[in-house]
Amino acid sequence: MQQKQVLKILLDIVLILAGVLTVIPFIWMVCSSFKTNAEISALDQSLFPKEPTLINYLSLQENFDFLTYFLNSICITLAITALVIYTSTVCGYVLSKYEFKGKKILFGTVLMTMMIPWAVTIIPRYTMFQAAGLYDSYVSLVLPVMISGFGILMLKQGIDTLPNELLEAARMDGANEFYIVHRIVFPLSRNSISAIAIFQFLWCWEDYLWPYLMIDSPEKQLLAVGLTQFNGRFTTDYGGLFAATAISIIPVLIIYIIFQKRFVVGIANSAVKG
Repeated sequence: MQQKQVLKILLDIVLILAGVLTVIPFIWMVCSSFKTNAEISALDQSLFPKEPTLINYLSLQENFDFLTYFLNSICITLAITALVIYTSTVCGYVLSKYEFKGKKILFGTVLMTMMIPWAVTIIPRYTMFQAAGLYDSYVSLVLPVMISGFGILMLKQGIDTLPNELLEAARMDGANEFYIVHRIVFPLSRNSISAIAIFQFLWCWEDYLWPYLMIDSPEKQLLAVGLTQFNGRFTTDYGGLFAATAISIIPVLIIYIIFQKRFVVGIANSAVKG
């Protein structure tokens, strides 16, 4: 018993240290957003600002069209996340509860798409979307990622735990498949949906390369790409960059706070096949 307690204490210490090391860069960035560029570039560094200032936040919209980029990213990220949740749940339900010829091959194909490095598909995708006239269009950002192999896998594993008797009872009561999916499967899969929502929102929010390649108009650009405007040819506005980055993290924190209780449960349900 004592050995288990010692191991638990050691594990807690390791996790606390890992958490501190993870949080320190974030705290340093937030604190630096209240510093002047001169203080940020000074040799004598300190964690907290010596002369706190809000100038980086107050001048953010004046020097940088932050609000436009922020709203563009919010809309595109929410749209992609909602589409991935819907397509993953429907496809996961079909692969979990339906029996048809070629089901294992189809599911294996879905899994194989997860093994292909995303960098390999960039040039073919870019060529196809440009040839289709979708360059500088939000369709080119949404279409390639609206179906997620990872999301289908997670939702299938989660839906596997739903009792078949419940679905059969609904069918006997006259419910069609549309009703079953939207009124039974979706509510009972909310833990797995919460998990994939966090993952997908984070992936879309921080995606840089694909929007950089496909979106050319400044008024359509996303925040991850827009932040590069703080990097000048000879200097970088670190104060403004830190302020914009600190604000850009807020949506991710909100999504995680909303879904965090169901996140762990959803991961556990998706990891164990019932």
